[in-house]
Amino acid sequence: MSQGLPPVAPSVTAELVGALTPRLRKRLDAGVSKLAGRPVVRDGDTVRIAVDDTTDLELHAPGGTVTSADAVRCGCLLAPDCLHRAAAASAAPVAAPEATGEEGTAEEPGTPGASAAAESTPAGDAAVGSGPARSSGDGAAAGPAGPETATPGQLAAAQDLRHATAAVLEAGADGAGAVLQAELLRAAHTARLAGLPRAAAAAVSVVTAVRAARSADPAYRLADLVAALHEVLTVAHLVPHATGAELAALRGTVRQPYTPDGSLRLYGVFSEPVLTATGYAGAVTWTADAQGRLYSVSDVAPGGAGRALGAADRTVRIGDTALTHRALARAGLAVSGATVSPTGRLGAGAAVRAVRASGAAWSEPRLAGLWAVPVADQVGRALDGGHDLLFLDVTLVGTVREAAGEALLAECGGLTLRLAAAHDHPALPDRDNLRLLAAARGSRLRIVARLTPASHPRALLLAAGHPTDPDTRVDLGLDRLLHADLPTGPPPASCAPGPAPEEAPLHLLRRRIQQAASGGRRVLAFSGGDTADRRRLRRHGLATAADLVDALHSAAADRARDPFGRLLPADRERFARRWLAAVRYAEEVDRALCAAAWGAGRRSPVSAARTH
Repeated sequence: MSQGLPPVAPSVTAELVGALTPRLRKRLDAGVSKLAGRPVVRDGDTVRIAVDDTTDLELHAPGGTVTSADAVRCGCLLAPDCLHRAAAASAAPVAAPEATGEEGTAEEPGTPGASAAAESTPAGDAAVGSGPARSSGDGAAAGPAGPETATPGQLAAAQDLRHATAAVLEAGADGAGAVLQAELLRAAHTARLAGLPRAAAAAVSVVTAVRAARSADPAYRLADLVAALHEVLTVAHLVPHATGAELAALRGTVRQPYTPDGSLRLYGVFSEPVLTATGYAGAVTWTADAQGRLYSVSDVAPGGAGRALGAADRTVRIGDTALTHRALARAGLAVSGATVSPTGRLGAGAAVRAVRASGAAWSEPRLAGLWAVPVADQVGRALDGGHDLLFLDVTLVGTVREAAGEALLAECGGLTLRLAAAHDHPALPDRDNLRLLAAARGSRLRIVARLTPASHPRALLLAAGHPTDPDTRVDLGLDRLLHADLPTGPPPASCAPGPAPEEAPLHLLRRRIQQAASGGRRVLAFSGGDTADRRRLRRHGLATAADLVDALHSAAADRARDPFGRLLPADRERFARRWLAAVRYAEEVDRALCAAAWGAGRRSPVSAARTH
């Protein structure tokens, strides 16, 4: 994506690309690449791009967003049917729904942690799936004696989303150019108008992740693309078969409902940056009342790493308080007329009043109860749909090297867990802080982490007590530790980590899932060397995983021929179904293994690999 371009509404990009001739469509990706290197000048609500020495391209963005095709103007001789307008829209960030004025808009991404990690919140509140959805224009298809079913418009929109997403998956991020992206944006716009905000938000997340991958954005994570593809395909496949409450959850909500919660006395716990691959950034501050219930205050909007760091020093948007997020994490808040969403997010309505109050240390009774909950109960709550924050007392014992870098090893209640950095972006201090803490081997720390489902105890480290001052805490995504903060002296001799237990080789299935998302169907069309992987999976009792690997390769390689012996197009929807089954199975096995690793005792529904 070009830096400096204003966000463009999905419907605008779809319209401009759809108006191109077949010849120009073939040249669109080259046009996007060429435009990305041209100088950009902003003049109020107008952004100008110098296409060449004599031609300028203008994007008019009143309110900061391009909301109509007429707002993209080009001075070349072929305008308005030129390639430049579509290339500019395809190079620009995808606008957030609330900025476009579309029906069915969703608010900014909700606070991380209700059901996903901070990096996994691009779909925002629309992806939470709680509460009733706004009705679409064609009414509800509910019989007088039966539960509500999807409307004809929603069925058609789900089918369009399924087709468009399957096409992107078949091509993979490497091959999903601007034309395929525009088709998915068009399907997302249609789905939003039909009353499917959850699927529409996930589809936009897919496009944003694909663009980040193709532009080598350092914030891009393949796991984000896999999660977004999984989300949109799941909803698109299940909507035609769902009824009642299940259908309401699949539709999603336009905005989370906020309910009155009276007066609250809150104590700051920690603050974390939000930086997603879908173009959102900001900060979220977590607070708690004396009974241990968590509440969050967020400031998340389109932006990059600079906004994630800067948002911590912005004033929280509740009442008349002058507290910043960074200050609230260590202070307190007295709120009257409070409104709260189902995920614990505090509302900022006109009737809400808030003033600064005294805070509490993590060791004080008002907050210590968060750490008094048994670890297994905390993990079980997260796996059963509650918030995924873990409050742990740990002893640092060393490091272990993983594919994404080093993780911190810590002992916690007889478990050896891995603590990874919450963000890898070089502008954020998470990774540097993790390296420094690795030198504090033997330190006993009180920490806050976010559960990561895996076959071993694993979490993302968010905040910790200071290594040498227990009454001070460090927000590891915002504060930067120094060598002077580390304890002096050699670590205890007994802190060496023991050998890691052998893990179930589920990564062999995940590797195929990620290869498909990145390189498309063609990278799995040849199954040479996979026999040994399938044998290994079966040897570890993962026969279903072995079957899914085989089915995925078969669907990728299956190409019929016409009567003249020419290859026919691959069945991309069959491949998408096999891929979706593999992802759902891997996700459920991960959750089951995670529960077992932490001793949470959660039942394992591995049969979730079946799709409708």
